[in-house]
Amino acid sequence: MEKQFHQYQWDKRLEADWRALLRLAADEDLGGMGDVTTRALVADDAVGRAAVVARAPGIVAGGPAAEATLEFFDPRLQWQVEVQDGNPVAAGQCMAWIEGPAAGLLAAERPMLNLLGRLSGIATLTSRYVEAASGTRAKIHDTRKTTPGWRRLEKYAVRCGGGRNHRSGLHEAILIKDNHLAMVDPCVWDEPAGPTHVMPAPVRAIQAAREFIEVHVPQPLRAGMIVEIEADTLDQLEAVLPVRPDLVLLDNMSPEQLREAVALRDRLAPEVELEASGGVNLTTVRAIAESGVERISVGALTHSAVWLDIGLDWVA
Repeated sequence: MEKQFHQYQWDKRLEADWRALLRLAADEDLGGMGDVTTRALVADDAVGRAAVVARAPGIVAGGPAAEATLEFFDPRLQWQVEVQDGNPVAAGQCMAWIEGPAAGLLAAERPMLNLLGRLSGIATLTSRYVEAASGTRAKIHDTRKTTPGWRRLEKYAVRCGGGRNHRSGLHEAILIKDNHLAMVDPCVWDEPAGPTHVMPAPVRAIQAAREFIEVHVPQPLRAGMIVEIEADTLDQLEAVLPVRPDLVLLDNMSPEQLREAVALRDRLAPEVELEASGGVNLTTVRAIAESGVERISVGALTHSAVWLDIGLDWVA
């Protein structure tokens, strides 16, 4: 059965992340004097109604956090959603309505739009990758190349765009990369009156990972903890397949090499899943997906997404 990393949905933990960021945002914007423009020009009892409008087409993400933003700045502000997270929005379409005290709405406007623009941009870019790989077995995954403090929120946005989440942090899974292998020596031993045997460092690393899980990982988490290892060459892949890691990360391989890797895996260890990484963009992702790998990890989903242009139009 396919092992999965944690897949994010909107929950209390994500809301707590956003509220922590909101406290920083409020301090940046309001300082010790508050919104001096609104204080100077807007009556304390003024109320208003505004539409959150997409200026460009995309996929919506961040609605629950936007609602939490309004509650943070003024609990009397009301959020009426028109387009739910994960759904497409057209240019000029209203995503939500906001109604309530004008001062609170004006203070919440920029943090709320920053959030919606950032997360909807990630969801929109993710959906383009997912569409490019459609019809193949490959699933688009994110990475840990996220904005500090925003990781869970950005991974949630990837889910809104139809992608899947790779590990949420170093704590969730064992991923043995080249820098780890540089610290692992091969195991060499001699049989009495027999040949010398060498256990390659990648094989030794996988065995050590399995032993660590058995000894140090609590029983409820043991079965679900994934062991993944990076392979840069087909020879490295062939060496690790007999010890059956859950996943092998194929780093910077061409589509032709990936097809060879899939054939090798199918012959030696068909239950091991293959993940392609490196050199993935919207131009190359289709060929990578057609190679037969099960997963494609794309750092660009979170580190290179362009914000979706979203504005606030005052109605009354």
